[in-house]
Amino acid sequence: MTAPLLDIEGLRIEVERTGAAVVDDVSFQIRSGEFLAVVGESGSGKTVAARAVLGLLPPGLRRVSGRIVLDGKDLAKVSPKHLRALRGPAVGMVFQEPMVSLNPAISVGRQMAEGLSLHLRLPRQEIRARCLDMLARVQIRDPAHTFDAYPHEFSGGMRQRIMLASVMLLKPKLLIADEPTTALDTLTQREVLDLMVDLARDHGTSVVLITHNLGLVARYAQRAVVMQQGRLVETGAARQILSAPQQVYTRQLVEALPRRTTGAVRRSAGELLMSVSGLKVEFGGRRRFFQRKPGMRAVDGVDLDIHAGETVAVVGGSGSGKTTLGRAMLRLIPSAAGQVRFRGKDVPAVADRDFRLSSQLVFQDPYSSLDPRMRVGDIVAEPLRHVTGLSAGDRAKRVDRMLDEVGLAGFGGRWPHELSGGQRQRIAIARAIVRDPLFVVADEPVSALDMTIQAQVLKLFERLQVRYGFACLFISHDLAAVEQVADRVVVMQGGRIVEQGSRDDIFDRPQHDYTKALLAAAPVLDFGKPDEQRVRA
Repeated sequence: MTAPLLDIEGLRIEVERTGAAVVDDVSFQIRSGEFLAVVGESGSGKTVAARAVLGLLPPGLRRVSGRIVLDGKDLAKVSPKHLRALRGPAVGMVFQEPMVSLNPAISVGRQMAEGLSLHLRLPRQEIRARCLDMLARVQIRDPAHTFDAYPHEFSGGMRQRIMLASVMLLKPKLLIADEPTTALDTLTQREVLDLMVDLARDHGTSVVLITHNLGLVARYAQRAVVMQQGRLVETGAARQILSAPQQVYTRQLVEALPRRTTGAVRRSAGELLMSVSGLKVEFGGRRRFFQRKPGMRAVDGVDLDIHAGETVAVVGGSGSGKTTLGRAMLRLIPSAAGQVRFRGKDVPAVADRDFRLSSQLVFQDPYSSLDPRMRVGDIVAEPLRHVTGLSAGDRAKRVDRMLDEVGLAGFGGRWPHELSGGQRQRIAIARAIVRDPLFVVADEPVSALDMTIQAQVLKLFERLQVRYGFACLFISHDLAAVEQVADRVVVMQGGRIVEQGSRDDIFDRPQHDYTKALLAAAPVLDFGKPDEQRVRA
């Protein structure tokens, strides 16, 4: 057999200050043209091991032992100048958040051209032609406009396409993709990964996909490496690992996937709690010189009813109006037309006190929604300020009970930065539930969480809903999570509802072409069990 393109042997990376191992005795190989997935939870060492290949370890970390051989060259023995020369033509990397890795002050074209200028020293016209051709390859409609535009003018999916085009311009032998689709909706996720696979195949590029999404592993990877707490716990053919995992940790990852068993009993709906009719939300256009660009209608004539105690999930691609609908129902943003009713009464544009106290919102990113200057106990207690007749002692008891409910008893004295992502999301849920609301909007509450943490949060949310009886508008592009928690599903496209029905009707008998496309784009694992034949991941 030919020598592997990348050979990592006995890699150990430590924290300089303490000597604690972040990656410990990790060894794996990837051959030319192969697609390898590196799987594990946050903190398992996936990204650190990949960045070590490029010599881009974060400050405070150091490689203390092990070999990284790329195309026959031991990267530990090459000079920093030689290593810089390898970044791009030999190894390219697509990072998790393109808006962070793209410079907002520099046009897309200048950023794409940088690698070609440094490594190939081509004429300016040739560089522009190659950039435009690659932008067209990644299915960007107007390459010339994109070349002169800035990153903030594009959606997350478009920015990820731009990143992919920039990396693949130099035709690297190895492409490292670090969680490239975490924040993308199902359709955009599939489009970006299909483009990555096609470009890699055309250029003979090997791909290392770092992910916690097992569905993507099943769909795209030939082999998989499973990491836990910095160590490699299992490796082998991807489908074999997912269908018959040998190690306990791998089985836990697979079992954490949301599941829907046939014939599951759904909650019966109570009284009509929330309803909207003819709801429209418009965002005004920007003023440039003496003209104003036309506005955009984000929600266009939506009618929706939500009953007490039920979970209504809203799904759709990015820009479909899901989050705008939820915020408009809470009267957090103004509507251009339509009515919002709560318990049969109209909710004015400036919502009254009773409605505000009966409704809560769980944000997508708990870290940005939790005040870093407040302790956890104070954050959870904040909604109780408006409860009359509640003494300080009673307030403290209720906070303690709520923290215990979400599995974080004794965490009241901690700060948000001392918690993991899953723990912060539990605090956000506790804050929303602490004063017994009737209606909760959960906006992408598990999209950025690992599979095991996601499973814990979803089970917690279901248990709290059964106990406290609140209705929930569950906004998500994660169809697996929706399939587990939803009673009814609403599908939105372009600000309109294109289909709605019971969970089983939408997932098993979709009628609209857009719904069918969403379901087809979601990766599925087949375990061959009668009651769980297909598990969406």
